[in-house]
Amino acid sequence: MAVAAGSVVKVPRNFRLLEELEEGQKGVGDGTVSWGLEDDEDMTLTRWRGMIIGPPRTTYEYRIYSLKVECGPRYPETPPFVRFVTKINLNGVDNSNGVAVAALAKWQISFTIRTVLQELRRLMLAKENIKLPQPPEGQNYNN
Repeated sequence: MAVAAGSVVKVPRNFRLLEELEEGQKGVGDGTVSWGLEDDEDMTLTRWRGMIIGPPRTTYEYRIYSLKVECGPRYPETPPFVRFVTKINLNGVDNSNGVAVAALAKWQISFTIRTVLQELRRLMLAKENIKLPQPPEGQNYNN
């Protein structure tokens, strides 16, 4: 069966998430972001943990940011719910609860958990964010 040029083959949610899990376990990339399941027993592949190392020469430098990522039943057609656990001052992240919205605004089905984490790190380097004062280290959101 041939696939027409330009068409997208829909990969079942769990197959896609298993690929993302494998990528996270192998440590693909430059090591500035990482991700994996929150609970290895989560057969639904719903709840994930992410980590971003703050970029050098920014107010995020020398900090490790922890995030929670929830991939709902319609992932990847709909974006995951992403929330910082570590307090951060970053445009596009709700200061009261750490919910990240800016990185998901232009969600595409081809994006992955890695893409979201990389986009959040890229936002840390944006001119409007690079010098924002940060909360004291070690503070987390309460939810």
